[in-house]
Amino acid sequence: MKIGLIGLPNSGKTTIFNALTGLTAEVTSYSSGKAEPNLSVVNVIDERITKLSDMYNPKKTIYATIEFIDFVGLNEGAGREGLFSGAATALIKNTDALCIVARNFEDALLGEPTPFKDVEKIMDELLISDLIIAEKRLEKIALAYKRGQKTATLQFEEKVINRIVEQLNENKPIRDLDLSEDELKSIRGFQFLTLKPAMIILNSSEDNFNESKLVLDEINSKYKTLEFAGNFEMELNQLDEDEANEFMNDIGIEKSAQDRLIKFAYELLGYISFFTVGKDEVRAWTIIKGSNAVIAAG
Repeated sequence: MKIGLIGLPNSGKTTIFNALTGLTAEVTSYSSGKAEPNLSVVNVIDERITKLSDMYNPKKTIYATIEFIDFVGLNEGAGREGLFSGAATALIKNTDALCIVARNFEDALLGEPTPFKDVEKIMDELLISDLIIAEKRLEKIALAYKRGQKTATLQFEEKVINRIVEQLNENKPIRDLDLSEDELKSIRGFQFLTLKPAMIILNSSEDNFNESKLVLDEINSKYKTLEFAGNFEMELNQLDEDEANEFMNDIGIEKSAQDRLIKFAYELLGYISFFTVGKDEVRAWTIIKGSNAVIAAG
């Protein structure tokens, strides 16, 4: 599973990335001109795998993994100019879900936080980006028709793209559009960003963590949301387990940021794990809930 972290500049994306991965990526790197994403792959620690490994004593124990990708901050207007450049474009198109980080702490330059508005700004940029892609594709289809290439496949694709353009013009994401398997297959190559599942991380300070119910209710009215105390939870990674647990109890955090987001992402995407066991390896595999054995075997 690949999860892309996106947000406005200075929303604390890299802080959240560090809290999730245990890394120490420079949190001010983007403001100094760096454009490359931060990447990290973490194991999905599962007690069932640990127990199975103890039972079978295999040569290898392989956990499921999640790749976190921390992208450059998006400025207003980025949707029309191209959200990302170079390799980052391919990376974000290949993510399984997008995680939007919204600032919920005071900033000396930006002032009071406006997390719901910030989320809406990011969503607008994603909508605009997808709309531009869809409209350009319609232009290419029209050109193909002029050249006598009016095939059934192109006509079907045109119908789907027109539905998408209509949806986006109503400021609605493509994921809310009821598309059939054949329709989804016809547009798979475009990797539309608003087709991807989206979740929100409300990045609070240590002082207002667990005290932002009104803000959470507002965002939860439209999006699936988790609250993190980003800077605090990043610093927990520098402590030993006992110290970290003590500080987590003080602020009211039951599980690590990584554990909470992994559970949240699995639920959002409808993923489950199944296991293969033996002396060679004990391994976790990720599949969509409800998949049959034939699909899992594939």
